[in-house]
Amino acid sequence: MRMVEGENEEAPAVEAEGKVMRWSPYERVGRMASGNAVVVFSVSGCCMCHVVKRLLLGLGVGPTVYELDQEKGGREMQAVLAHLLSGSPSTSASSASAALPAVFVGGKLLGGVEKVMSCHINGSLVPLLKQAGALWL
Repeated sequence: MRMVEGENEEAPAVEAEGKVMRWSPYERVGRMASGNAVVVFSVSGCCMCHVVKRLLLGLGVGPTVYELDQEKGGREMQAVLAHLLSGSPSTSASSASAALPAVFVGGKLLGGVEKVMSCHINGSLVPLLKQAGALWL
């Protein structure tokens, strides 16, 4: 498992036409999620986040884990993830924290703990992980 703690101390900048522009939280989530075969957005001390990370490790997957409570702009990214998981435009701080963990496989949002567990139980998780290149056997 690759733990990424505070790797992005400042929001990365993109230079366009001589101007420095910061990535939005949505763009950061997209870039981070597509960086590896399996990416888990988590919060330190979250028991459901721990469950998902242990399940993936038990299957032989080494996910990249972003602990959003240790990332600059983590709260904003949590709100983006809550929006993506719920599909509703308004998110409160409590619903944002409830949205974690958020698991991306092959750069696409798989879902939260319920979706990951249901895929594991119905047998569709391992084929998804193989298709993304996270498992070879």
